[in-house]
Amino acid sequence: MMKKLFLNLLGVLLLGILIGYGVSWFFQQGQKEEESARVVIARDVPVRELQLYFVAPDGTFLVPEPYETSACDDDLGCIQDLLSGLIYGSSQNNLPVLPKETEVLAVDVENDIVRINFSRKLVDFHPGGSLTELLTIYSVANSLNENFPYLRQVQILVDGEVLQTLKGHVRIDQPIYADYSFSEPPLPGPIPEGADQNLSIEQLIQNNESPGTD
Repeated sequence: MMKKLFLNLLGVLLLGILIGYGVSWFFQQGQKEEESARVVIARDVPVRELQLYFVAPDGTFLVPEPYETSACDDDLGCIQDLLSGLIYGSSQNNLPVLPKETEVLAVDVENDIVRINFSRKLVDFHPGGSLTELLTIYSVANSLNENFPYLRQVQILVDGEVLQTLKGHVRIDQPIYADYSFSEPPLPGPIPEGADQNLSIEQLIQNNESPGTD
């Protein structure tokens, strides 16, 4: 009788140990899964730093500004991110170069030229003006060339069409080469004797066209 009671007690004890071990194992697995999930969430997302060109606060020249975006799989994706950054605007109190309403409809790369098809809102919401148009165009060209040196030319389209000018001043009917002279502030002081003080917008464009363009 005592022996049977002892065996029953031993069986209950062993069963309790097994149940306790199972419960402990279950919670340990759940904790491990939670810790693993936390590690995945905390893992840094790869980023790529780009250099974008915005207009200096005085509105007279372009300044570079770092812009971080998630790492892109190919250049087309990176170019889209770059253009989105230009449309979004500066994070350092520089002036915008593209209207926030602008949309990028398509991007195409062929050899050293990138064709960007903007929506009509680029023109509709652009403030216009000779210098402002020049800075807009060269902010796009310089930002692309800075980050993708093989992209030497930019062809700007609006709703799939080649326009003669952006908004009445600066011609965009031909591909545009990057020109970093627009990243230099105007020289202070009086204009040197003999300098032409009345350059037309056509002359400004001609002076900044790369040799070899039509």
